[in-house]
Amino acid sequence: MDERPSGVEALMNLNLNRRGLLAATGMAVAVALAGCTVSSPRNTTADDPPNTTDEPPAEEPMGSLPEGSPSSTNDRIGELVAGNAGFALDIHEQLTAADDVDNVFVSPYSVSMALAMTYGGASGETETAMRETLGFSLQEETHPAFGELQAALDTRATIGVPRGSEKETIDAFQLEVANALWGSTSYPFSEAYLDLVDEHYGGGFNEADFGSNPEAERERINQWVADATEGRIEDLIPKGGLSAQTVFVLTNAICFMADWQLPFDPDNMSESTFRALNGSKSAVSMMHQNLRTNYADLPNVQAIELPYVGGGVSMVVIVLDEGKFEEVQTELTGPTLFGIFEALGDASGDLRMPKFEYEFNTELSEVLKSMSMEAAFGPGADFSEMVDSGGGPRIDDVFHKAFVSVDEEGTEAAAATSVFMIESAPPTSFDLTIDRPFLFCIRDRPTDAVLFLGQVTDVSAAQS
Repeated sequence: MDERPSGVEALMNLNLNRRGLLAATGMAVAVALAGCTVSSPRNTTADDPPNTTDEPPAEEPMGSLPEGSPSSTNDRIGELVAGNAGFALDIHEQLTAADDVDNVFVSPYSVSMALAMTYGGASGETETAMRETLGFSLQEETHPAFGELQAALDTRATIGVPRGSEKETIDAFQLEVANALWGSTSYPFSEAYLDLVDEHYGGGFNEADFGSNPEAERERINQWVADATEGRIEDLIPKGGLSAQTVFVLTNAICFMADWQLPFDPDNMSESTFRALNGSKSAVSMMHQNLRTNYADLPNVQAIELPYVGGGVSMVVIVLDEGKFEEVQTELTGPTLFGIFEALGDASGDLRMPKFEYEFNTELSEVLKSMSMEAAFGPGADFSEMVDSGGGPRIDDVFHKAFVSVDEEGTEAAAATSVFMIESAPPTSFDLTIDRPFLFCIRDRPTDAVLFLGQVTDVSAAQS
């Protein structure tokens, strides 16, 4: 099979500033031959609006957070982003369900994109289960929608700003995405499937010999991820993760680096007390500044937006009132997340915010199965659109690694995922101290695409 370009060169040749790579996400999808029954799909839709007829509502409203919709003017991108936000919060709910989980960080955009490439080869009950779990309501238009969203993100890919006395320009904001396919030379891949991934995701094909040397191919793919993330994510695929039965691997890398549009003064630091979710208190370092930005004061929630250089991408920090964390977490859906975004309005005031840095590792196959995607994993999985005739692969394991660092100058984040197949009205002022558990997301403002999502419940465990 002819070798197609991998697309990694764009990531390896980035001209980065003092942070190096400030965010990256990788996705690897490995495929093994096999063939599953599907459980009934999980309902991930938001609460129905109030019923204005005489019939009683199907569900009682859960709370008082406002609902909204994505800001994109492109209807197809808007629907894709809405589904992705719901999927992001479903994953977050699953990962934070355990009592011993503190700080969580994932890239739902990367997970969705890699699984979308896998979805392109699904059929029958497997396609239905993946569509409903991942929120791909556009069905066959999902793939061109991802292509359009990526084209929109590409317009915000690199922004240079002048620095220094000689007006030197540095790249203070970068957002890059690359995809690649790694396939066994003996596997009968459908040219139509490879063309779909190449057309809408830019995923070039790389020949791989999993049958005779899976360990060498594991090291090769891991090196691709490490190069794409400037060494931040290493050994994404663990030893033994690939086998002679592996026939197909999809990799995705999203690289993000950004300086704050309004950086904090490193000399304006103070010690404060952070109350963890379990009630414990610890002394932490707080950044401080007086600023004008977007802010919202909602029932049980305060939200503040911190834009990055260029203004197209921002971090939205959602601070929950003491004792309300679990209640609001339950109420948070795609529409209520967008409602918080819409409620943000012009305000000025004092912000005190902790620096934080932590890593997060998880295995996602059980999470996806619990979200009604079992059909993609077991015997009977139908990915027949990937092959020219008969049979087809199935997903085996899904691993995710992530890292985030927030300091006075901006944000550094990195994440990698491997899927082995044998994918308000605002107030006029504020005074906010983030001294209790909070959620945060990094979003593309023109489309509301949620690029990263996390929570911090114990800062003392997240400060270096």
